[in-house]
Amino acid sequence: MSRNVTQQEINDLLWRACDTFRGALDSSQYKDYILVMLFLRYVSDVWADKRAQFTEKYSGDTVRVERAMARERFVVPPESAFPYLVENREAANLGELIDIALAKIEDANRTKLENVFRNISFNSEAQLGETKDRNRRLKNLLGDFNKDGLDMRPSHVGHMDVIGNAYEYLIGRFASDAGKKGGEFYTPPEVATLLAKLVAPKPGETLYDPACGSGSLLIKVAQEVGSNDFSLYGQEVNGQTWALCKMNMFLHEIDSARIEWGDTLNNPKHVADEKKIRKFDVVVANPPFSLDKWGAENAEADAYHRFFRGTPPKSKADYAFISHMVESAADDGGRVGVIVPHGVLFRGGAEGRIRQLLIEENLLEAVIGLPANLFFGTGIPAAILMFRKGRTKTDVLFVDASREFEAGKKQNKLRGEDIAKIEEAVRSGATIDKYAYLASVEVLRENEFNLNISRYVDTFEETGAADLPTINREIALLESQIAAVSQELKLRLAALGI
Repeated sequence: MSRNVTQQEINDLLWRACDTFRGALDSSQYKDYILVMLFLRYVSDVWADKRAQFTEKYSGDTVRVERAMARERFVVPPESAFPYLVENREAANLGELIDIALAKIEDANRTKLENVFRNISFNSEAQLGETKDRNRRLKNLLGDFNKDGLDMRPSHVGHMDVIGNAYEYLIGRFASDAGKKGGEFYTPPEVATLLAKLVAPKPGETLYDPACGSGSLLIKVAQEVGSNDFSLYGQEVNGQTWALCKMNMFLHEIDSARIEWGDTLNNPKHVADEKKIRKFDVVVANPPFSLDKWGAENAEADAYHRFFRGTPPKSKADYAFISHMVESAADDGGRVGVIVPHGVLFRGGAEGRIRQLLIEENLLEAVIGLPANLFFGTGIPAAILMFRKGRTKTDVLFVDASREFEAGKKQNKLRGEDIAKIEEAVRSGATIDKYAYLASVEVLRENEFNLNISRYVDTFEETGAADLPTINREIALLESQIAAVSQELKLRLAALGI
C-alpha cells in the first residue's frame, strides 16, 4: 500500500543519487542530472496516475481513456516514461535512450518545455565517461529513483515544491564546493515569502524577475496573488538554471509564464520595442551580489536608457540591477523589491550618486535589514530595498530586523512571526522603538543619502543586570558572522589565486 512521501525521503534519494556521480563529475554538476531525473520520475508518476483514474472512470474503455488523456495539459510519450527506462536499464545505449526520452517529452510539450533539455546529455562521454562506466552510473541512477514505496503522485506529494525543495537541498550541500555563491541562484523560501508579502501582488497584475534563477521567488510572488489571475515573466542568464526554472513552472502548472534565457543587463529579452523596456506591475529579484564584469563598458550606449542616473562600477552590478528593475516598473504604481548586500546602502562614488537620485526622485519606499547567514554560500547580512513609482509620501521607512530569527548550525532562518512583524511594520509605515524609523527626505539629505540602517534605527539598550542567556546568544551570533565573513574572504582570495 502506497503512502505519502516526505521531503526527507526525497532528500535521502537525492543524496544516494549524488553518490552515483561521485568521482565522475564535479559536485556542482550533480544537480543538473539529478534534478532532470527527478523531474522525469515526477511527471511519469503524474501521467500514470491520470491514466489509472481515467481507466477506472471509463471501465477500461481504451478509446475513451486515450481521448481523455489527449485533453491533459501535458503528455508523457511511452518512450519517455520512467518505467520504460527502468525496463531498459540493461540496454547498451542507455544514455542515448534517456536523451531520446527527454527529446520526445520536449517535442510532445513544445510550448511549455521547448529547449529545456538542450544543455544536458546523459550520453556524454566527456561528462559521464566511456560507455561501460556511463551505463553503470546511469543504471544506478535509475535504481536510485526506483526505490520501493516511493510514490510521487500529487495525491502523495501534496503541495510540496518538489523541484524547488530539491534544488534548495542540493545547493545547500554543494554551494561551497561549486566555488560560487549559492545565493545567486536560490532564494530561501522564508525570504521569498517575505518579499512576496511586501510587494503585495494583486489579481490581474504582471509579475517580473530579471534574475529569476530556479523560479522559486517568482512562484512565491505568484502564489501571493491568491488566484491564477496574473502574468509571469522572468529572465535567467545561466542555461541550466533557466531550464530548471522552466521545469519548476511546468510542475506548478504555470504554463503561460514567459521565462527567457539571456543576460538581462546586456541583452534584456522583455522589451516593448527596440528602444523601450517593458513595464510590469511588480518587479522582484535576488540578483547575484556585487557581480563583477557585468558590462559597465556598454552602459552609456544602452539602447533602453536604463542607466541615465549613472554607470555603476564595473566590479559591482548591484545598482545596474536596481536601475534595470526600477525602469521595468510601471509608472502608475509599479512596485520593486530587491535583495541587496549592505554595501549598496552606503558605498560612495557612482553608487552614491545613483542612490541620491533614486531618493530625490521619490522612488525609495523602505529599507529592511535582514539577519546574517540567511543565504546559501554567503554569511553576509542582506537588506531589502522597496521602490514604488508614483508615490505621494516622501518619507523612507527603515526597519532593523537583523536580530530576530531562528539560529541554525549552517544557516539562520526567518520565522513566521519575524515575517509577520516586518510586514506589519512596513504596512504601518510608522516609527517603532528600536525596530523601525520613518525618515524624512531632509533627514536623509543630512546623512548625505547614506542608507546605513544603524544611522536611523537606534537599537541601543540601557545596561542593566547581566542577562547571560542574551549575552551568549549575541556572542554566538557574532561568532557566526565572523566565521561567515572569514569564509567569504577565503573564497575571494582563492578566486584571486592568493
